[in-house]
Amino acid sequence: MATLSVVMLSNWSNCCNRPSGDYKFRQAYRRNNLHLRQSSHLSSSFHCLCATTLPVLEEQKRTFDAERAASLVKDLRNNFRSGRTKSYEWRVAQLQSILRMIDENEKMIIEALYEDLGKPELESFTAEITMLKSSSKEALEQLKRWMTPEKVKTSISLYPSSAEIVSEPLGVVLVISTWNFPFLLSLDPVIGAVAAGNAVVLKPSELAPATSSVLAKLLEKYVDRSAITVVEGAVAETSALLEQKWDKIFFTGGGRVGRIVLTAAAKHLTPVVLELGGKCPAVVDSNVNIEVAVRRIIAGKWACNNGQACIGVDYIITTKDFAPKLIDALRNGLEEFFGKDPFESKDRSRIVNSFHFKRLVGLMDEDKVSDKIVLGAQRDESQLQIAPTILLNVPEDSLIMQEEIFGPLLPILTVDNVEDSFEMINEKSKPLVAYLFSDDEQLKKKFVQNVSSGGMAINDTVIQVSVSGLPFGGVGESGMGLYHGKFSFETFSHKKAVLYRSFAGDSSLRYPPYTPEKQKLFKAVISGNIFGIILALLGWSRD
Repeated sequence: MATLSVVMLSNWSNCCNRPSGDYKFRQAYRRNNLHLRQSSHLSSSFHCLCATTLPVLEEQKRTFDAERAASLVKDLRNNFRSGRTKSYEWRVAQLQSILRMIDENEKMIIEALYEDLGKPELESFTAEITMLKSSSKEALEQLKRWMTPEKVKTSISLYPSSAEIVSEPLGVVLVISTWNFPFLLSLDPVIGAVAAGNAVVLKPSELAPATSSVLAKLLEKYVDRSAITVVEGAVAETSALLEQKWDKIFFTGGGRVGRIVLTAAAKHLTPVVLELGGKCPAVVDSNVNIEVAVRRIIAGKWACNNGQACIGVDYIITTKDFAPKLIDALRNGLEEFFGKDPFESKDRSRIVNSFHFKRLVGLMDEDKVSDKIVLGAQRDESQLQIAPTILLNVPEDSLIMQEEIFGPLLPILTVDNVEDSFEMINEKSKPLVAYLFSDDEQLKKKFVQNVSSGGMAINDTVIQVSVSGLPFGGVGESGMGLYHGKFSFETFSHKKAVLYRSFAGDSSLRYPPYTPEKQKLFKAVISGNIFGIILALLGWSRD
């Protein structure tokens, strides 16, 4: 199984269902990232050691095999069984520490996100730091209420009795994170797991090495290391972790690796949350405020990690008549946001690495696609930048329409009637999010009723994830399971059903011998018919 996991995970896809690509390139990239990250972890005390010793130390630090993973899980399970993580006080202390960690190290976090993705400071602050602070604060404010058992009514046949649903922690859980929002998508599930009282192992993405290093350093300093720990690394480390028995695995990434995680979990019948992705459509009706709609589409595409977001707009569907007007408005909006030369803008993230850059170039340079470009397509591999690119009516069988784009390319497809878009969306795998822009109330209702997706937003993009009262998760191939706010707490909890009875009121009805009189009374009690019960007690019958 370990060998199988390593081989399968070598096709690590992270946040998009990307093609197999250049295996050697990916492996070399990961080795380099791993070496750089782990070298940076050597504390200053090691720097005085001789040069011949350092490679040995680095090799030792790099080794995290199934044996070490098993030992780690065993220690965490022992700590969990001690009961320390179950207390309200422990949970609050960890959540407060996470919140303090974010407050005290905001600059370091923003610098790491810039190093990994070139993220603008404001985007890092709003999309990652602020979101995490909000999650932490809500958990602290609501935790006592979330932990309170939920009372449930019991029937008259069980009188006297009471019942409740008790939320109990699952145990030891594994969170495997991704690279596109590496701070938010690492810690948000951890907040839910800690609030629910679990011990947690976090595996950050090796494709965001600076953020991974910061997470490991800060969590070691701020939280209870006997119950919350970080494992850095790449394929081998992830494979070693997946070999272990967990009480839940929470994975954020692409469908290809999601299948590998699900296969590994099945060996132990481990429940899994898969936060995947898919091709998120935006249907644009002609009955819109086009200036506002375009600003919000740009915000949900190019100003959202430069298109590298699982909830970002993947493609647009609009009518043939409205498409030219929409394209002109997008062209003007992009120039307003990013200037005449988007490569000079400081408000766009870069493509995460050369592999993804080449993948995106391949999508727009495909023979059947390249002549469909109506805006953009300039690229600079040295800066890992591609200009915002719009394509019109690309073929449905082109690569760009067969896989999640995860970058600054935006196809626009046209239909005769806007409602024809529903069938076009439903013919594909169910998306993580579907968007509609329209002022037509009937169209809105039809869209919600007829389009299946993990979530929806009407007349906006992306910001639906900021509503903590809404669950976030996919359906079908876009994922399984929910989180955010109370849903995170519930995802990492078991709803335990508990019935309480006293020794009083013990009726002979439930015990043999079952006489005709008992049967009549028992049926009346079960039905809850008071009149029938009285008749049965008097020995009378309604028959």
